[in-house]
Amino acid sequence: MVRRRRRSVLLLLLALTVLSPLVLYTRRLSAALNPNQRRDLPGEIVNQGRGVKASKLNALPLETVGSLKEPVGIVFSEESRESASKSTEPDSQGEYKNRVLSEATAADSARSEDDDLIEQVTSKEGEDDGLATVSVDQQQITTASQQRSASEASSLENVPEQTSMENSLEGNKDGALLDTRIRNIRDLLIKAKVYLGLGAIRANPQYLKDLRQRIREVQKVLGDASKDSDLPKNANEKVKTLEQTLIKGKLMQDDCSVVVKKLRAMLHSAEEQLHAHKKQTVFLTQLAAKTLPKGLHCLPLRLANEYFLLDPSHQQFPNKEKLDDPKLYHYALFSDNILAAAVVVNSTVLNAKHPSHHVFHIVTDRLNYAPMRMWFLSNPPGKATIEVRNIEEFTWLNASYSPVLKQLESQSIIDYYFRTHRANSDSNLKYRNPKYLSILNHLRFYLPEIYPNLHKIVFLDDDVVIKKDLTSLWSIDMKGKVIGVVETCGESFHRFDRYLNFSNPVIAKNFDPHACGWAFGMNVFDLAEWRRQNITEIYHSWQKLNQDRLLWKLGTLPPGLITFWNKTLPLNRSWHVLGLGYNPHVSSRDIERAAVIHYNGNMKPWLEIGLPKFRNYWSAYLDYDQPFLRECNINP
Repeated sequence: MVRRRRRSVLLLLLALTVLSPLVLYTRRLSAALNPNQRRDLPGEIVNQGRGVKASKLNALPLETVGSLKEPVGIVFSEESRESASKSTEPDSQGEYKNRVLSEATAADSARSEDDDLIEQVTSKEGEDDGLATVSVDQQQITTASQQRSASEASSLENVPEQTSMENSLEGNKDGALLDTRIRNIRDLLIKAKVYLGLGAIRANPQYLKDLRQRIREVQKVLGDASKDSDLPKNANEKVKTLEQTLIKGKLMQDDCSVVVKKLRAMLHSAEEQLHAHKKQTVFLTQLAAKTLPKGLHCLPLRLANEYFLLDPSHQQFPNKEKLDDPKLYHYALFSDNILAAAVVVNSTVLNAKHPSHHVFHIVTDRLNYAPMRMWFLSNPPGKATIEVRNIEEFTWLNASYSPVLKQLESQSIIDYYFRTHRANSDSNLKYRNPKYLSILNHLRFYLPEIYPNLHKIVFLDDDVVIKKDLTSLWSIDMKGKVIGVVETCGESFHRFDRYLNFSNPVIAKNFDPHACGWAFGMNVFDLAEWRRQNITEIYHSWQKLNQDRLLWKLGTLPPGLITFWNKTLPLNRSWHVLGLGYNPHVSSRDIERAAVIHYNGNMKPWLEIGLPKFRNYWSAYLDYDQPFLRECNINP
């Protein structure tokens, strides 16, 4: 019995001697292989690099450091460090950023001791050849420039782990954020580029080489992907490898001020580039809007050739007796754009309950007169009546009668719009639009003279589409007003003070700067009331006062606001919905309810820069199988 107990004790001791080392070795091995369970490192170091929060660094483009310019200012001080913790609350982020920059300007004398640090992080980037730069979305830069501050840049030391890269790479399950993986990968690349410029990192050539290699791998994986679904399957593996590399780099870098300087230099460079890109975008957009596409240049030439081959008896439109019948529904359209005029006429006729009661009066210039006539002769508007006239037929419309025509023919106006003398003209490209020198643009102020036998007429711009029957416009009680308009004062920039010069006493004394603006494009005119109130003379008097462009600069809307002041009848907004030529956020519900939609702005639907989501409303009223369109390669 005693022997059995001794044997059991010996076997137990032997088992402990053999198994305990194995258990201890296994635990150490697992801890070594899993950095998340290492207890010898601080929590923020273990987690560093796992999906930097998207809102922290996504504003910083990865520019080569050699191209960065040193921003004006100091980095940080103990006093500013305390105040930063207070001023980086959501309501004061922009205020804190401005305060730091202003303090920095006054502290130029303290910059000399920091110059060596800036040089340390900006002068060696030339060695990083072969690394592709990662561009950052302009909208992200804009948002970041308003919300980031220097104190947030210093948070590289303690990045909160609310959204880890590992979780985002598994997919956005709740759908609250779109393309989170793409944004977080870009943030991680930005952080890696920051590390490349740090002195402590550069002191370790082997680590620097590994980091560059990891960056190249992630950049290759990212490629041109714009959404999470574009990422390849090995994206997780490459990103995690870069994260592990950055964890090692974190242990080498302990100077927060250097990191802050690097980030501020990158932010400064990004803001300068953003400003330059915005200016270039505005220029190119204006240029594209004013340039005539090849197809629209071909079309009038082809039509004109066919028109002059017609027998004179076939060059006339039918139903001339309807042109002066005041009982019918008359539309005025002044345009030199054949396709645009075709869409206006087609959309109106196709949505009319009684097309035979509608009459279209088109006026164009001498160059487009024959092509415009040929288009509607070969594409008649069903049962509706149409006429096309040349503006040169209006011999009464001359410089001695019209002040605006006299001004448009003056050399000073031509120099102003086309910048013949750069010193005396505005550098903004929008003032160089030929439409401002065309009397077609101002012909709307002479409707009673052009159509002396009509009592009421609807004016349409050539960049509108009619979606409903407009017949009821002629039954509206105008209540003694001259023009029916849809007001546009939903936003502040559509009020009078944005169109007129209220620093001029003549304007300030006669008008309210906060009065609602309204839009041309679809307007009902009571021509009888116009004649009774002598509106044309009012228009002439204001044009004479503005011969030096001191009351307003350009366009027809400012003189329209003045001429029809207190003579407008507000219409329901559903009659006329604007913004399809510049605002991609126009409500689809508003469009569906609208009688007329207006492509005001630069992005016209017949141009390549037109907003794609709205183009179908316009192109639906063109037959692209029409021979003239096919010959000129005009496609939807």
